[in-house]
Amino acid sequence: MIWLDVRRHSLTKKGPARGRGSHLSAEGVALARLIGAGAGPYERVVTSASPRAVETAVAMGFAVDDTAEWPSGYVADEIPRHAQWEWADPYQRLAAVVRAGRTAAGVAGELRGIFLDALDGVGEGGSALLVGHGGAIELALAACFPDGDHASWGAPFAHCDGVRLGFTGGRFATLAFDRAVTYTGR
Repeated sequence: MIWLDVRRHSLTKKGPARGRGSHLSAEGVALARLIGAGAGPYERVVTSASPRAVETAVAMGFAVDDTAEWPSGYVADEIPRHAQWEWADPYQRLAAVVRAGRTAAGVAGELRGIFLDALDGVGEGGSALLVGHGGAIELALAACFPDGDHASWGAPFAHCDGVRLGFTGGRFATLAFDRAVTYTGR
């Protein structure tokens, strides 16, 4: 089995201090450090090209090996921006959107490809870290596990939430969520 830990970026600055790419806030750096203390080691670390994702990996204590341009998980006429927070069963809805085979299914496939690319060069028993974005991670999971028990997956990804995926036999075979609330008590 090869392991892929996927995390949403940490908390960002708000208002005018946000800046282009939404840099991490002091609270975001502290949260990423807390989570990073119990993570790894990783043979490979990949993030989105966005500063908030790169900064999350670095604050977790890991050098970034590569970045990838992530498509948005929000697709006009199929998945409105932040819809996952409004839906009672977000993963069931996203899986249905993927099964429908329209534009969002293509985006989901691209995101799944990013997940697979993050495993390049990782040996049997090894692991990689991938840091990305809410909305996109949820859609990618629906593509990686089309027959998963979506109703049991719970809430969309809050800041620094994660999921550990097991990859074997050419497919994603297992997943276990790792919510940031476990570390913060919030």
